[in-house]
This record gives sequence, structure tokens and C-alpha cells, in this order.
Amino acid sequence: MTAPDLASALAPRAAAGRWHHQHPVRIYWEDTDAGGIVFYGNYLKFMERARTEWLRALGFDQEGMRRSGEGMFVVAETQLRYLQPARLDDLLTVTVAVIERGRASVAFAQEVWRADTLLATGRIRIGWVQAQGEPAQLKPGRIPPRILACLPEPLPECQAPHPVPHPTHPA
Repeated sequence: MTAPDLASALAPRAAAGRWHHQHPVRIYWEDTDAGGIVFYGNYLKFMERARTEWLRALGFDQEGMRRSGEGMFVVAETQLRYLQPARLDDLLTVTVAVIERGRASVAFAQEVWRADTLLATGRIRIGWVQAQGEPAQLKPGRIPPRILACLPEPLPECQAPHPVPHPTHPA
């Protein structure tokens, strides 16, 4: 793949300002079933990697925060909608958009793209926890001010990636 082809593959067609971060993911055999189609649970892994790399780009090392005792983010809630399958050797782009930001949790809208084709959408909420005691008990806590100060303002719902309809409120 040439440099322009790679750049094109990593840039889903969308309005400027729709995402806070984009992360490339190549599909390998380990990501697929025997038919070469990505196993559905792996989309959560791809979204986790994109959020982790976004936090790293903001200057936050999750393992370092955990090891220092400051705390860590954990996934509290997920919703996914699968639209098209990803396949062996696809080059995907996984997007991250903050849609809610609170003192103890952050919600994201995420999308998985193959060039111009939207494959999956998700809404993920992460919460902050602190390890206390031995063995460690995870206790909900407030996101440290130094992290909150770096989180972008949530995107308005009209700009955020395609929303995943709430199961009790059909679109």
C-alpha cells in the first residue's frame, strides 16, 4: 500500500471536528474466525486500544497511574451495533469522541471504519476507580483534576458519531 493509499484508508469521510482521536487497526488471523471474519468481541478490544492511545496522546499512562496508586479507568457500560463485517487484512480506523464528561466517568461514542464503510458503532462509559487494601478492592472515585482538565468538551450529539439507539427508545 502506498503512502497516499494508507492516508486514505486512515481517514474516514466525515465532517471536521467529529472525533477527538482516530486509531488505525490492521486485522490479523488472531482477530478472525475460521472464515476470516472478525470475531464480534474483538471490536471492543479495538475500541479499548483507540481510547488508550487517545489517553496516551493526552499524556496519561494508564499503567503508570495504576502502579502509582492514583487509580485507573475501568469499563462500566458498553453498547455496540454491528453493521458490516471486518475481514482478514483489512485496515480499519477506530474513532473516539467524548460525548459526556462527569467527575467520576466519561462516555464515548466510537466507530469502526474500513475506508468509507462504517462497520460498527459503540457507546462506552468508563469510570474511575482506586485500589484499596490487600488484596486490592476497586472503589469508585473521582477522576483526578489533572486528568479532567485535559479532557475535551463533549461533542454535541449532532456532531458525535452515529448514535447507538437506546434499547428502550427506538430511533
